[in-house]
Amino acid sequence: QVEFVESGGGLVQPGGSLSVSCVVSGIRFETYSMAWYRQVPRKERELVAAIHSGGVTKYADSVQDRFTISRDNAKNTVYLQMNTLKPEDTAVYYCNTGFIRPSSPWGQGTQVTVSS
Repeated sequence: QVEFVESGGGLVQPGGSLSVSCVVSGIRFETYSMAWYRQVPRKERELVAAIHSGGVTKYADSVQDRFTISRDNAKNTVYLQMNTLKPEDTAVYYCNTGFIRPSSPWGQGTQVTVSS
């Protein structure tokens, strides 16, 4: 059974940077596309960034050129480096399998708060 453990969230000032990580277990990680999603209260979870098993990436327009998704297959870990953070990036961030839509049960997520 797949399991996601997200970490690295916290409080950061506008314009700052933060990196979140997700350790994945229960699957052959290197064969799966992975993605980061985020959710704010009363809104649907939205796709932020995805990375194919072959390394191709895609990003939501709102984070293009500010966020970078990467993966380390040796550590079964997917990362999201977030730069030039804005208050509207405040959300709970989750990882999941899949390049277009999520395909596994959700983990607990990690809270990112951008505020001065």
